[in-house]
Amino acid sequence: MTALVAVSSHLPETVAVADLQEPLGLDDQQVRRFTRLYGLDRICKSPLSEAELLIAAAEKLDALRGREDRVRYVIRAKGMRTTAPYPVSPVHEVREALGLRHATTLAVADHGCATGLLAVDVAGTLLAADGDPDALALILAGDKTFTPFTQWVRDTSIMGEGMAAILVAADGDRDTVRGYASRIHGRTDGVIDLTPEIAKHARRIYQDALAEVVGAATEEAGIGITDVDLVLPHNVNRVSWTVAAKNLGLPNDKFFLDNLSATGHCFCADPFINYQTVSELGLLKPGDKYLMTAAGLGQTFAAMVLEH
Repeated sequence: MTALVAVSSHLPETVAVADLQEPLGLDDQQVRRFTRLYGLDRICKSPLSEAELLIAAAEKLDALRGREDRVRYVIRAKGMRTTAPYPVSPVHEVREALGLRHATTLAVADHGCATGLLAVDVAGTLLAADGDPDALALILAGDKTFTPFTQWVRDTSIMGEGMAAILVAADGDRDTVRGYASRIHGRTDGVIDLTPEIAKHARRIYQDALAEVVGAATEEAGIGITDVDLVLPHNVNRVSWTVAAKNLGLPNDKFFLDNLSATGHCFCADPFINYQTVSELGLLKPGDKYLMTAAGLGQTFAAMVLEH
């Protein structure tokens, strides 16, 4: 079974939501909503380039040192399709800096902030077909807020620039993938912008669509939803997960939301940043089943069950 060998992250300095009011064009009511209701406080922001941020995350992967030759694939998991001006290619800069020029390099993007989970599934599929049991894949997750469009999602969240690096193997004895499900409730015209009409539709389907993929992933894992020991969500806002907890029949304390106020919503890196934090805090015991789940622009929903 696909396994997470190691996870690391880089969290740059943070800026208070109130200090972003003018740059983002927020009014006082929006600032109060984001802070008092949604639980946002500090947002990761950095003067570094996307490549520099990703390198900072990957260089903390102790498990990568001395095993660079085993990395077959470098997979860039992007919440947004465009995160750097043409012809800049951050993922190739990272590959060169890490000495991974031999690795096949690709990007996945169209699941929005659920793309990190897609990347784990893609990595597992590629490694299973590779034939070398020692082969590894390196996933690089997170985005630079390159344009005004990427800096915040109206009435939903404010985006941070935290990054994660994930080393994946085809098999392992810990942090193994037991179930994965994703669904896209997209439009035939491919529009992902949250226009008033699309935002209304997204709010209407959100909780049911999320419950659908959580149910499918837990069913594939052979467990019930109540068997999940911990949920590591994307850090979109506190309200959405409070409602989700009630809808799924789980207590609020099973949802790890501590990073929400400390980082902002770091695109598809959130579940992995949360994983590193709970690991450091000792909140996962051997054999625990935990759920990573996220939703992305374009109405993509995903859930993944892993066993620690």
